[in-house]
Amino acid sequence: MRVLDNPEGRGIPLLLAAIFLCIVVGGVVDLILDQPTTLFSIHVLFELAMITLSVGAAGYLAWGWYVTQVRLTQVTKESDRIERERTEWEERASSQLRGFGSAISGQFDEWALTPTEKSVALSLLKGQSHKRIARASETSERTVRQHSVAVYRKSGLAGRAELAGFFLDPLILPPEE
Repeated sequence: MRVLDNPEGRGIPLLLAAIFLCIVVGGVVDLILDQPTTLFSIHVLFELAMITLSVGAAGYLAWGWYVTQVRLTQVTKESDRIERERTEWEERASSQLRGFGSAISGQFDEWALTPTEKSVALSLLKGQSHKRIARASETSERTVRQHSVAVYRKSGLAGRAELAGFFLDPLILPPEE
């Protein structure tokens, strides 16, 4: 079944809602076909309870789906806003960023970092975790940690915070007006 093959499971609430609605329709049709003489028989009360529970479950799933869609829309808009803001900032600061990037690369050369160590060091400066760097470089987290240790040893810095501080401490922000 295609809905169940979905790795994120997005179709499962819809499938469950459809199943509950089928139970409702089946229960109503069964009650009509049975033509009960009294509403207080165990059979009628049980079917009414199943119909009520199924309507409630389908409604609950539909409401959850709606809330999730609203939240997804909000998160997408916020993500788009942040991305636009970042792009605008990069455009405003592009020449300085190129110079800063060249200065970082020059310092990496002075420390005699290998190309892999440079890549790991840059990822660390960007704030990426060892796990994320490992996934991106298709290596193990242990290998990334070993490259990180080599970067710290060659640079004479004690860790990620000192590495970031080495490059960011000299930045002077303009005075507030």
